[in-house]
Amino acid sequence: MTHLNNKLSTRLVQILENGQQQLLRGGFKGIEKESLRIAKDGFIAQTPHPKALGSALTHPYITTDYSEALIELITPPFTDIKDSLAFLDKTHQFVYDNLDNEMLLAASMPCGIDGDESIPIAQYGSSNIGRMKHTYRHGLWHRYGRTMQSIAGIHFNYSVPEALWPVLYAQENPDASLEHFISESYFALIRNFQRRGWLILYLFGASPAICKSFFKSRPSLMAGFEEFDPGTLYHPYATSLRMSDIGYKSKNQANLRIDYNSLAGYVSSLSRAIATPYPEYEKIGTVVDGQYLQLSSNILQIENEFYSTIRPKQIAESGEKPTLALKRRGVRYVEMRSLDLDVFNPIGIDEDKARFIEALLLTCLLKDSPLKSEQDQQINNANQLAVAQFGRKPGLELNRDERTMPLRDWASEILEDMWPICEILDGDDANKPYNQALKQQQAIVDDPDLTASARILEHMGQQHQEFGCFSLNKSAEHEQYFRQRKLDDRNTAQFNELAEQSLAKQKEIESRDQLPFDEFLKHYFAQS
Repeated sequence: MTHLNNKLSTRLVQILENGQQQLLRGGFKGIEKESLRIAKDGFIAQTPHPKALGSALTHPYITTDYSEALIELITPPFTDIKDSLAFLDKTHQFVYDNLDNEMLLAASMPCGIDGDESIPIAQYGSSNIGRMKHTYRHGLWHRYGRTMQSIAGIHFNYSVPEALWPVLYAQENPDASLEHFISESYFALIRNFQRRGWLILYLFGASPAICKSFFKSRPSLMAGFEEFDPGTLYHPYATSLRMSDIGYKSKNQANLRIDYNSLAGYVSSLSRAIATPYPEYEKIGTVVDGQYLQLSSNILQIENEFYSTIRPKQIAESGEKPTLALKRRGVRYVEMRSLDLDVFNPIGIDEDKARFIEALLLTCLLKDSPLKSEQDQQINNANQLAVAQFGRKPGLELNRDERTMPLRDWASEILEDMWPICEILDGDDANKPYNQALKQQQAIVDDPDLTASARILEHMGQQHQEFGCFSLNKSAEHEQYFRQRKLDDRNTAQFNELAEQSLAKQKEIESRDQLPFDEFLKHYFAQS
C-alpha cells in the first residue's frame, strides 16, 4: 500500500482502502481503423466503396472516412479488448472476402497517390445527410487539400466502468450532479492525456518516412525533410510524421483556443469556431454556380474538422450536432486519435498496445489534473511535435512544468505511475497481460531501436526498399494472411445481413427526405 500511496492520487488510494479496486476493470473499449484501398498496380483504388460491404452511410461497422478509397472499420465497444480485436479481425476477413484485385494499405502515410485529383472524395448517396457528409469533405479539399485527408490511423474509444462513477462521486462529494461530475472527470482525463500523450507517438509511432508522391500537390513542404532514397523523404529520428505539422496544421486551427477546462467551455469554444467567419474561406465561397464547395466559410465547418489527439464523445442522435449531444447528455466516452497503423500487424493493432492504452487512460483519470492555460496548450503541442519529428533523438528533452526534462526520464516516470493500475487490471490473471504490456513499453523507452519507427527505417535500409515499396510489401503480406483464411459461414451470413440492411436503410432515408438541401443545412446549424 505504501508504494501505491506514493505513486497515485487520493482517488486511487481511497478506492484501495475501501477494497473497491475491482471497479476499475471492465471499461468498454472500441476501435476505429482506417485503411486506404490500393489497386494491384500499387495506386489508390478508383473504384467505388464495394457494394457487397453495404452502405457507407448507414453500416454500423464498415464505412468510409475522407475518401471513397479510405475504408473505416469500427468495432462495437467490449469490456474485454480481446473481443474488440477479434471483431476487428473478422471485419477485415469479411472485407477481404469481398475485395476484388485490391488490398488494404498497411501504413498510415499514403502511397500510390498522384496528386489531389487521384483521391476520390467519399460519396454517401442523394439524401440530405449523405450530401452534407460529401460537401463537408469537399470543403476539406479546398481548405487543406485531399492528400492530407488520405492519411490513415486508429482511434481507440474508452469509457470508464459505469460502476466506478458513483464511488468516485461519493468520495469527492462535489457540489454538482453525478452527470456533471462524470463529464468534468472525463475532461480531467483529457487534460492529463494531452500532457502525456506524446508517449503514444514515441512508443507506437510508425510513420518515420513518407513517399515523395505525398508532396505532389504541396511541393513546398518537401524542403523540411532529408532524402532517405530517391523515392522517400524522412527525419532520421522521427516517430510519427502523421502526427507532425505536415498534415492537419493550418493557420486558423493553430490559433483556435478550445477550452478543455470544462464541458461548458469546450462546447462554447468549439461552437464559436463553427460560427465565426474566416476570410480565406470566404474567398472560396460556399455556393458557387449552384454547387456547394463547402458547408460554410467559417473557421470550422462542423466539429469534426477540429483535429485533436483526444476527443470527448457522446452518441449523437440522427441529425444531432455532436456539441449539442455533449451539452444535453454529457460525455459518454473518450476517443484517442493519435495511434498510427502498426505495419507489422495485419489488423493494425495488437493486444499489448490496446492494454497499455487502456491503463494509460485510466491512470489519466485517477491522477490529479490541473486546469490548462493557453501556455500549457502551446507546451503540449510543442512536445507532441518534437516527439513526432525527433522522438528517438538521443538526449531529447521536453518541456514539463516550465523546465526541461529528458524524454526517457519522463516516459519512465509515466510508466511507473501506471504500474499500480496494471496490477489492478490484471487481477487474478496469472499471465499478467497488463504488466507484460507495461514491461514491453519500458524496454522500448530504454532502447529507441525497438520502436516501430526505428524498425521500419532499419528494414528499409537493409532491404534497400523505398517507403512505398516497404508499405506495399507489408500490405501484400497482410492480404495473403487474410486470403489464406475465410470467414466462417455464420459470421459471413451476419455481415451479409448487415450489408443488406444498411443498403435498405440508405434507400429509406433517401425516399423520405422532403426538405431542399439548403433548408436542411439551415435547420441543422440552427440547432441549439
